[in-house]
Amino acid sequence: MSVKRISILLLLQLSCYFGSGSCGKVLVWPVEYSHWMNMKIILDALVQRGHEVTVLRSSASIVINANNESGIKFETFPTSPTKDEMETFAMYWINQLLYKVSLDRYWEHFPVMENFILKLSDIDENICKDVVLNKKLMAKLQESRFDVVLADPVSPGGELLAELLKIPLVYSLRGFPGYILQKHGGGLLLPPSYVPVMMSGLSSQMTFMERVQNLLCMLYFDFWFPKFNEKRWDQFYSEVLGRPIKLLELMGKADMWLIRSYWDLEFPRPLLPNFDFVGGLHCKPAKPLPKEMEDFVQSSGEEGVVVFSLGSMISNLTEERVNVIASALAQLPQKAIWRFKGKKPGMLGSNTRLYKWIPQNDLLGHPKTKAFITHGGANGVFEAIYHGVPMVGIPLFGDQLDNIVYMKAKGAAVKLDWKTMSSADLLNALKTVINDPSYKEHVMTLSRIHHDQPMKPLDRAVFWTEYVMRHKGAKHLRVAAHDLTWFQYHSLDVIGFLLACVTITTYLVMKCCLLVYQNVVIGKKKKGD
Repeated sequence: MSVKRISILLLLQLSCYFGSGSCGKVLVWPVEYSHWMNMKIILDALVQRGHEVTVLRSSASIVINANNESGIKFETFPTSPTKDEMETFAMYWINQLLYKVSLDRYWEHFPVMENFILKLSDIDENICKDVVLNKKLMAKLQESRFDVVLADPVSPGGELLAELLKIPLVYSLRGFPGYILQKHGGGLLLPPSYVPVMMSGLSSQMTFMERVQNLLCMLYFDFWFPKFNEKRWDQFYSEVLGRPIKLLELMGKADMWLIRSYWDLEFPRPLLPNFDFVGGLHCKPAKPLPKEMEDFVQSSGEEGVVVFSLGSMISNLTEERVNVIASALAQLPQKAIWRFKGKKPGMLGSNTRLYKWIPQNDLLGHPKTKAFITHGGANGVFEAIYHGVPMVGIPLFGDQLDNIVYMKAKGAAVKLDWKTMSSADLLNALKTVINDPSYKEHVMTLSRIHHDQPMKPLDRAVFWTEYVMRHKGAKHLRVAAHDLTWFQYHSLDVIGFLLACVTITTYLVMKCCLLVYQNVVIGKKKKGD
């Protein structure tokens, strides 16, 4: 064995003994796309600290690549949907949300989201069954003696694995439908008087009519919008565990919730002891750009550059929308870097370069970057905050509307509508955020807030995961609300008891008064007669 390999092994052993937590074994229940990208950052950090990390990977996985050299182990299991079927499903619903409905028209958008959630829930249920009903795989997981399950609750299954393996559970999540899961699964208080409901398009400063709208949205999500196909999940979990249990009840057993957000993005709201914000854990100082890209950026001179990306999932834009964007960018005095997959737009200007992939974090950290056109994904928004770049937001679906509305409310972004914006709208929005100094000032204020933390977000995520492993759970941080029924939680039984006491007391007092009246007043009258 080489001296280099021996040195690495010794360092790993030392980190196990002298780190903030002893080395443990982590089982991971992931979710695709940006959810996985965030999760992997935490997993890489855990591996660097000497922990053994095993990811349960579906054979239909779209972006989770088992062929990597990061030190993460992958347990790939066969599942009924194929990769092609999963990609077709994702693209179909993206097209529905991009072109068929409007984010600002709730009566159009919400029913489509309902159907999407129900169909995705069916797929997730099949994948979950392919794991827990696989006796050989479950026996292997039992023998591995994991210390914790790290899961994204957007795809149920992690909480069932934690229950079957009898080990603690840590959740990592950010976006849609995070509001529902945090409230109903985690027991988080979200007063509608000042906490905007997801996809409501509201900020924390609401007028009376906006509070009415927010309350109606809350009632809709609480009593109508499907969290998952809950009845089927409840039945499935009960059959597997051999006792009646509900999905949300099992979610409520989570020891820690790592929320990928922070107070630079969020408005102040109540948190519970087993919730912590770790938003922006992927952000880091900018690295040098590739030479060809750096040369293009430097050629912009004093005007600088504009960065444009709609994320990794969007690739099938219509020609009409593409040319609207290209025409606006062509009229800018700045150079533009556009992450784009597809046919070259006919209206593309000489100042615009197309790339299938861009080093987004490094571009946003470049001193010549003046603005960021974004769909409002949390990753991109946090990178813009981290580097202090004002935004033009074009939200498409999920939590993107909320992210952009929050940035607009904090003076760091201009919001546009994807379906109705014209080239003039996009051009004017870019001129506004670039030429109006208040946008730069506000986003720099948010940037200072983000950087002024006692611990880096990634360090907090690793700390709490290790904390749960060290203490074999964190039930001492879990509120007793999870053990109450809904009427106990709202003190309806206590209120009923007190009302009964008042009613009975009032009745007895009135009865006594009536008896006294009959004996004294009526008695005197009879004697007088």
